[in-house]
Amino acid sequence: MNPPSTGGSGAPPLEWKLCQVFGERSPAEEVPGDDVISSVEFDKTGNHLAVGDRGGRVIMFKRKDGKDITHASNQRHLRSQLERLDSGFTWQPEYQYMTEFQSHEPEFDYLKSLEIEEKINKVKWCPMPNGSLFMLSTNDKTIKLWKVKERKMKKVREKHLNPYICPENAVLAERSYLSDQENINFDNGYHAELTEKIALQKLPLHELPGIADNSDDAFARCRKIYARAHDFNINSVSNNSDGETFISADDLRINLWNMEISSQCFNIVDIKPTNMEDLTEVITSAQFHPVHCNLLAYSSSRGFIRLVDMRQSAICDHSARILQDGEQCGSKSFFTEIIASISDIKFAADGRYLMSRDYLNLKLWDLHMGSKPVATFKVHEHLHTRLSDLYDNDSIFDKFDCCLSGDGLHFATGSYSYLLRIFSQGFGSEEGVTVGSRKNPSRSSLPAAPRSRRSSISNLARGFYRQAHENSSSFAIDTPCDLKQKLLHLAWHPTENLIACAAGSSLFMYCA
Repeated sequence: MNPPSTGGSGAPPLEWKLCQVFGERSPAEEVPGDDVISSVEFDKTGNHLAVGDRGGRVIMFKRKDGKDITHASNQRHLRSQLERLDSGFTWQPEYQYMTEFQSHEPEFDYLKSLEIEEKINKVKWCPMPNGSLFMLSTNDKTIKLWKVKERKMKKVREKHLNPYICPENAVLAERSYLSDQENINFDNGYHAELTEKIALQKLPLHELPGIADNSDDAFARCRKIYARAHDFNINSVSNNSDGETFISADDLRINLWNMEISSQCFNIVDIKPTNMEDLTEVITSAQFHPVHCNLLAYSSSRGFIRLVDMRQSAICDHSARILQDGEQCGSKSFFTEIIASISDIKFAADGRYLMSRDYLNLKLWDLHMGSKPVATFKVHEHLHTRLSDLYDNDSIFDKFDCCLSGDGLHFATGSYSYLLRIFSQGFGSEEGVTVGSRKNPSRSSLPAAPRSRRSSISNLARGFYRQAHENSSSFAIDTPCDLKQKLLHLAWHPTENLIACAAGSSLFMYCA
């Protein structure tokens, strides 16, 4: 990743369009609370995508490769790819539903009289040692390690005899109704007339029993449960580059775990004061360095980012290097500290740069320069004059995720009205690109089925799928926005210009 430039030179802005939609609902349809997506994450290869929701489920998607269908379909798939290449179309990954499993269930802490929701706060992929898929999922208190194994399933073609009658059953039926006066004539154990009927009604070859199809299937199994280590709600989980350890963070502590040991962990950051009245900040996000296994960063509600080295001290909060925006030291108001709270941080792939998101801004930091960010992108600056209203309806406390492209040249985050804000180095430091997934009443509504609260099937797997190659609509970011439509969670494909966004209970994918 090259050092970013704040001038007019740099990476050109990309043209984005909507390529896939999962779980889209009609505009007038009410979205159940359990179907709302709460976490989105690609694995390191980009071949799999995991989505967590408020119902405690984890839904997995896999990349299509065109090998799971017939030869004729493969030929059509290859032909369509060649046509798109001839027309200048850049081929983008296409995903399909893979499997889902119930990761967490609602619980109740009787000692604290506290109800623990099943909502999935974070989903993180782990290294794949033997071809199996491993991932960490967490709710407010408990982290689980899941192994997802793909396998080939052979579907047996059933013998459909209707309107034909099974010979053995027919013989038994005729025998039970035969009278003593009838002339019984059996040929090789069968009634003569029945034998003639069967001879005239032979089954076609394609209806005989046999292997009908070979399909892929996947099943999940919980391997480890990391519990009873956090007094406060878990907000972050991050894997280490060594492939053996990970961290979990709540409001006041960060714990270091070994993947193979679930009975104990090591506390490396503890900012809890002796007197809780002296508490001035809380931890909002934590992330391991993608290259150096001894480095990690965590953000706070005061707008600070602390970079710590686990080799310097056992308790890392006292030996941290602080990244702070010096421009925030000017005039302050009642809302200054609230909007300065950092909701998410992400390292670039090379580990040189760090992206942070507060309520109004997206900031790019150089780890070699901690006095101020090297670039600041204004996400929805027009809301700065409405902070009082946002405070009254609690929207000012919304926590938006951020993400970076694999090359580190482009950055994305969400806004209201399901708008996606994308910025590039050297371009759009003030405006950026805005693409939206607003519900359009002119779209054909998808069939909806009523479902109970505790359904085992998520909205993303109930047939609400649409493939779209239309250009996404552009929106003026200063237009009136719907504060109830929040694009909070998103993830960038590690190698392609593809962004997966959670818009309520729907999953939108944009490609460039």
